Amino acid sequence: MGRKRQAKGRPVDGILILDKPAGLTSNEALQKVKYLFYAAKAGHTGSLDPLATGVLPICLGEATKFTQFLLEANKVYRSTFSFGVATETGDSDGDVVKRTDASALTADKLAAALPDFRGEIEQIPSMYSALKHKGQPLYKLARQGIEVEREARKAMIHRFDLLDFRPGEVAEADVEIHCSKGTYIRTISEDIGKVLGLGAHVSSLRRSAAGPFNLDEAVTLPQLEALREGKRAEDLDFLLRPLDAAVSDRLAVELPESAAWYFRRGQPVMTPSVYRTAEEGDIVRIFRDDGDFLGVGEVLDDGRVTPRRLVVGQ
Repeated sequence: MGRKRQAKGRPVDGILILDKPAGLTSNEALQKVKYLFYAAKAGHTGSLDPLATGVLPICLGEATKFTQFLLEANKVYRSTFSFGVATETGDSDGDVVKRTDASALTADKLAAALPDFRGEIEQIPSMYSALKHKGQPLYKLARQGIEVEREARKAMIHRFDLLDFRPGEVAEADVEIHCSKGTYIRTISEDIGKVLGLGAHVSSLRRSAAGPFNLDEAVTLPQLEALREGKRAEDLDFLLRPLDAAVSDRLAVELPESAAWYFRRGQPVMTPSVYRTAEEGDIVRIFRDDGDFLGVGEVLDDGRVTPRRLVVGQ
């Protein structure tokens, strides 16, 4: 057997809240952050289209073990919908396929259409989404002129607010949407356009929150580059959130060293506090009583907690 290839970079652990710029894919933004931190391992937590900007949590090192919790978290978007113009991709990056005069559209008419898009809805993903079909992203197939059948998917819209409306031949609406994972904002704009008898597309999209993280704590790539100039990668580490930040909404449980020893070796442990406050199937944060974060565990039916993601190196 060949020798295992060693990862290039340093072992840095934590979560960076990036304000992704327009024009970059999420992976391109990830690679820039990885380079600036000289990190051996990194992953992002939910793609944003190149057009989109905003909150993109980047997990470094051991934090990559907790990306699934951010992928499953609710998101908040601010977007501008343009009515009267339909594009091939459902956003402003695509070619225009239809124009309709939207001068008759008013804020009241648009507001009357919104209740049907609150609560649980069904969406057919765009052919220009990153959803995969037989291992291929749909957008790659679409660029080859290939269209495949897509099943409707459920999404939960917790809040859908109309912030501003600008009438005209191409009418514009600024909206804010608080939604579950897997919600396609461009599909919402297109579907509302169909209800109103107009073409529509997303002309701007900004993610203002992802799970527990929001724009107030985000840093831009130019800010990162300026901080890194002439300095070491380690000098950026103060920007990183702790490993457990990805699951900060979960119950925190402390273990004495005697129980922590078994937990770190993959064995379920009994904790009276969990038995009183949590239910079977709950995911909880586990700390040693000296404050070290050990990982997350799942509550079993007998009140014990079994490891699900363990932090190495504690």
